[in-house]
Amino acid sequence: MPGHFEPLPGGGAAVALDEVEISIIRSLALQLLELIGPGPGAADAPQDPLAELFTEGPSEPPDDPVLRRLFPDAYSSPGTDPATPEEAEERRTHSAEFRRFTENDLRAGKRENALAVIRSLDALTPVGEEAAVLELSPEASRQWLGALNDLRLAIGSRLEVSDEEETDELYRLPDEDPRKPMVMAYLWLGGLQETLVATLMP
Repeated sequence: MPGHFEPLPGGGAAVALDEVEISIIRSLALQLLELIGPGPGAADAPQDPLAELFTEGPSEPPDDPVLRRLFPDAYSSPGTDPATPEEAEERRTHSAEFRRFTENDLRAGKRENALAVIRSLDALTPVGEEAAVLELSPEASRQWLGALNDLRLAIGSRLEVSDEEETDELYRLPDEDPRKPMVMAYLWLGGLQETLVATLMP
């Protein structure tokens, strides 16, 4: 179980995490929450759930490259360029409309996944050097999977990793490379994500 998820009888998954691993994942999840930001109207009290339901999101892509990775344009494909300026404008219009009506919900979902990770880690109590066993329900497993994917996308964006070939190169980074700690976290989270996916497969 150490270092990877295993399926639980009846559904769900379990993994053993030591104090350092818990601290790393929790810190990354908190940073992800800060990056995603609060929901619409979060500063207003009391909130009006009905008004928030109809609050439109942004129409332009985020400036931060990590957020652009987490919330990509719906009508653009890497490596494909529109044939004409008219097609480019049409694509921008459709992307803006789609973003306005979906990004708030996407942010809320990613926020909830990150919060679920933090809450489940806060409930763990490792004793000394002994690892604590985290047990997740099927629903919590899916939230963890979403959060792990977002964390890897965020770190991969900072590392400018876009494909598997570049990922392979990360294994060969020398220890003195300043990116090494971030690379180790990226690869470790990838292993957790891969084994968690396996527990959710029928």
